[in-house]
Amino acid sequence: MAYFSDSEGEWLVRTARKVLERFFETGNVEYYKPPTERLEKPSGVFTTIKKYPSGELRGCIGYPEPIKPLYEALSETAVLAATDDPRFPPMEKGELDHVIIEVSALTPPKLLDVPKDELPKHIKIGRDGLILRYGPYSGLLLPQVPVEEGWNVGEFLAYTALKAGLPPDAWTWPDTHIYTFQAEVFAEERPKGPIRRVM
Repeated sequence: MAYFSDSEGEWLVRTARKVLERFFETGNVEYYKPPTERLEKPSGVFTTIKKYPSGELRGCIGYPEPIKPLYEALSETAVLAATDDPRFPPMEKGELDHVIIEVSALTPPKLLDVPKDELPKHIKIGRDGLILRYGPYSGLLLPQVPVEEGWNVGEFLAYTALKAGLPPDAWTWPDTHIYTFQAEVFAEERPKGPIRRVM
């Protein structure tokens, strides 16, 4: 059952865009008071920026843990996704009209404390995101990624290990910890356009 309403999801996405517009004008990260208490509670959140219409990734950064009020984390991850994703050069103001914004609000991660060979049975594509941790290494993939890529559970686990900078079978190692989380995802259909619930 959805935790956030469609109107709250729309607020998240429109606010992320507004934060970016203000950042490119002033160089400051601005925070906007949300319309509901749910949006003030601590929550993990990821802001994803994609080129339009190709859907090619342009930036994605987030806080997996609920360490800050959602509206604060939203403003910070929006700016970080645009300027500090190490995979891409920083965005320029002129790109804003040619990208779509997607916001994923996360549930707290839960450790899957089961034998490694049973892990795949406890992960559902389209519902779960994954975090893999091994010593200082950590990798996270949002629940919409395996859906978009057409992966099965084994591939999802392997790519999460690769995201952590580890071999694809690292999820089977005894000292590797796997966490699941869920997300409610809202995105623009086109730049500045209608907002839809992705999952």
